[in-house]
Amino acid sequence: MKAGRILLALLFGLGLLGGLVNGASIYSRFLYISVLLGIIGWGWTRWSASGLSLTRQSRVLRANVGDIFEESYEVINGSRIPAPWIEVINQSTLPFAAGSRLFTFVLGRQRRNYMARTWLTRRGDFQLGPTRISTGDPFGLFSAGKVMETKETLVVFPVVHEIGSFLSPPGLLPGGQVIRRKSYDITPHAAGVREYMHGDAMKRIHWPTSARRNQLMVKEFEQDPQAEIWLYLDSQKAVHFEKPYQQKELPLDSMMFMKRPKYKLPPATLEYSVSTTASLAHYFIGQRRSVGYVSAGQTFTVHPAERSERQEAKILETLAFVEANGTLSIAALVAAQASQMPQGSSVILVTPTVRADLLHAVDDLQMRNLRPLVVLLNAETFGGPPGTETLIDALRERRVPVCLISCDDNLSQALSEIPSTFKSQDIRSWRTPVFSQ
Repeated sequence: MKAGRILLALLFGLGLLGGLVNGASIYSRFLYISVLLGIIGWGWTRWSASGLSLTRQSRVLRANVGDIFEESYEVINGSRIPAPWIEVINQSTLPFAAGSRLFTFVLGRQRRNYMARTWLTRRGDFQLGPTRISTGDPFGLFSAGKVMETKETLVVFPVVHEIGSFLSPPGLLPGGQVIRRKSYDITPHAAGVREYMHGDAMKRIHWPTSARRNQLMVKEFEQDPQAEIWLYLDSQKAVHFEKPYQQKELPLDSMMFMKRPKYKLPPATLEYSVSTTASLAHYFIGQRRSVGYVSAGQTFTVHPAERSERQEAKILETLAFVEANGTLSIAALVAAQASQMPQGSSVILVTPTVRADLLHAVDDLQMRNLRPLVVLLNAETFGGPPGTETLIDALRERRVPVCLISCDDNLSQALSEIPSTFKSQDIRSWRTPVFSQ
């Protein structure tokens, strides 16, 4: 386009200068041709650009890191004249976002469709746009276009690793009393009935009572004595470390035929901690256990324990935005929330810390008759300071099960083999509640 304008300027300058100096007809023709080309090129560009439109659609707006995200694009030349070229530029904030294309010679009233595939490598939320579409004239003199705004946002959850088996926390003592707290899920323990409210599930309606009272009544339930599982994610800024790393763009041919490429976590303790927490939440909710979540990154977040897919979605969505910029230590995080948990609950601490705060958190949990388990990331393998082995020895003295995860470990394998990494006395002590004197 720059070359076309330079040529047009040369023709115009040559015709103008020659006409003034020599006055020969050839110079007048150069002048007329340059002016005519400019008018035709400008008019063609404006007319063609006015008829351009684009639509982009995606079937899902929720995905996980490592997935292939697909979008369908449709480019429409709504004008009656052909467009010599149409360029589509995807200006989304999504890393390595696909979708930018260049089409040549698009006839009037013609549509072009294509599919864009992007390999998701970062969790968070990303705007699917804006998208710029532009065209020009056949002489390469002018270009014009428009920006298509979008209101759609893609939320990318952390990668979830499948866990084959994990140390299963026991329930409370057999024959224990029902926990006198309302449950959002249906349990074997009905507490009574109340009037129907908008949003209540139809399966909770108690039809005999509804018939007697001539109005809809729903059953209320209380939580059963099975122990809750709480996931504590340490997001204190001072304890997280990261090695230098640069994510490479995936070649287009690697995504053909819906092939899912192998994703490798960045060498950062935060990403390993987030993925571990997401995997544990997915595993225990799949086992129909009540799972709660606590973290204190940019905000203090608590999700009360529930046993539904909705709870998993809430935890994964929270994990999609967690950042390592908190100020609360793991001990302070436990102290702030542990008093709200029923006795006998299991608490899984996911942390890369090498500080003694972890021991204070464990002591606090045991004094409250809670069962701590530590998933400890080896900070030294992520470029952090040593001290992990010393913490492990101190935790084993307290008979607290520890799962050690290092950089480049396979999380599916590391978490699935966790029972075999414990000493037998650690497992027995964890299954036996510790009561304060």
